[in-house]
Amino acid sequence: MALALNKTALKQQRDKLMMYKRFLPSLDLKRQQLLVDYQQSKSLLASTEHDIAELLDSQSGLFSLLGASEQELADLVRIKELVVKEENVLGVRLPVLDEVRFRVKEYSMLARPFWVDFLLELVQTVAKLRVRRDIQQRRVSRLSDAVRRITQRVNLFEKVLIPQAEKDIQRIKIHLADSERAAVVRSKLAKAKQNLSELTTRTV
Repeated sequence: MALALNKTALKQQRDKLMMYKRFLPSLDLKRQQLLVDYQQSKSLLASTEHDIAELLDSQSGLFSLLGASEQELADLVRIKELVVKEENVLGVRLPVLDEVRFRVKEYSMLARPFWVDFLLELVQTVAKLRVRRDIQQRRVSRLSDAVRRITQRVNLFEKVLIPQAEKDIQRIKIHLADSERAAVVRSKLAKAKQNLSELTTRTV
């Protein structure tokens, strides 16, 4: 759509520019806050992954024992219920792990080795950590998407909309100034022509 080069269009472009400049700071502030949340979530995820690796590494001796055992341990413990809530962070809906409940199958303590109790506790701890890691990964992913989208909007305002409005305002102002100068010149020429005509009439 062609840009109208008149005072009405000039006012419209100035109003647009004012709106863009008023909206941009709050948009950029939201971007910065989301970036902070994103970095914090990444840090928490890295911490959880480290905890999982450290815990598994610390129990490598037990896992060796399991490999040599003929005990049937499958289905002794399962996740019974997973409670995940949501929170709204600057318009982004993020999952929050609320609770993990387990179902532990009854077994005879006399018929099982002494380390089975410890193993079941370990399995539950590892499971909780892995569930927490999965939730944190989802948070990081959603925050990453939100940061990307809002960064695109900030760039749109900073690099496209505001420069274009400023360019259009300058173009309209130049056109209006040229038109005003042309009108002054025409007025002077008309006045000079009228004066010449009057002088010629009086001379005759």
